[in-house]
Amino acid sequence: MPQITLKGNPVKLPGTEIKVGQKAPDFNLQDAGLADVTLASSAGKTRIIAAVPSIDTPVCALETKRFNEEAGKLGNVEVLVVSMDLPFGQKRWCGAEGISSVKCLSDHRTGKFGKDYGVLVEGGPFDRVYARAVFVVGPDDVVKHVEYVKEIAEHPNYEAVLAAAK
Repeated sequence: MPQITLKGNPVKLPGTEIKVGQKAPDFNLQDAGLADVTLASSAGKTRIIAAVPSIDTPVCALETKRFNEEAGKLGNVEVLVVSMDLPFGQKRWCGAEGISSVKCLSDHRTGKFGKDYGVLVEGGPFDRVYARAVFVVGPDDVVKHVEYVKEIAEHPNYEAVLAAAK
């Protein structure tokens, strides 16, 4: 697994590291309306999947707003922002911030997405929260780009993510 830190302190990610070229693991997440969302829900599209610690924190909020802004400029691309936040909180936050081009999804029921994508933190102050990472998955469900952000409190490389999605 990649070496990830939170404010300089190492965090443990016991899940599976995703690599470019592999088939993206399926998932079953909840949207703001409590409906199930799977990888197949956006079949035929390129997906930008951003794992964030919590939508209601400064860097995560800015990242989600940036992807919301960029999503409107991208063709056949769906942007999914995934966290352990409850769907009710995601819905409230997205409504208050005018987020409409990004789908915020919750893994609060099982944490399986977090384990399968290697982002679920184990131990420390972020126990059962996600490390920051972005995955670009092609319409064929093959992973085209992976970035595990080295320091959870920092932003991903937006330009690299957007280039991979085009």
